[in-house]
Amino acid sequence: MTRSPAALLLAALALPAAAQRLDAEVDCAPTSHDLVYDCRFVLREAKSGKPVGGADVSVSADMPSMPMAHNVKPVKATPGKAPGEYRARIELEMFGEWALKLNVRGPARDVVVKKFDAREPRR
Repeated sequence: MTRSPAALLLAALALPAAAQRLDAEVDCAPTSHDLVYDCRFVLREAKSGKPVGGADVSVSADMPSMPMAHNVKPVKATPGKAPGEYRARIELEMFGEWALKLNVRGPARDVVVKKFDAREPRR
């Protein structure tokens, strides 16, 4: 069965637009409490590098080396002062390598996963 060019165009228009992929710059600083970090995230469109503001962002974490053993419940990130900037305080369960998962909803929708190494402070 062959379709007319008009039918193909209508079918293409009915498809959802390709989702905009996001990337994030992550910077987490230890607080005065062990395993508690103040994190700063800058969300950008992956292709253009344009900051993504006005999004609803939640952050969770898990340990890739121990799947399902250590999971941090999501916390809501608050907008920062710079375009595309968001901030959240994360409390981890132990030192080691963690995967921070940014669930983004709003003008763009994506899940961005970034590695974070929580090292034990030297005393």
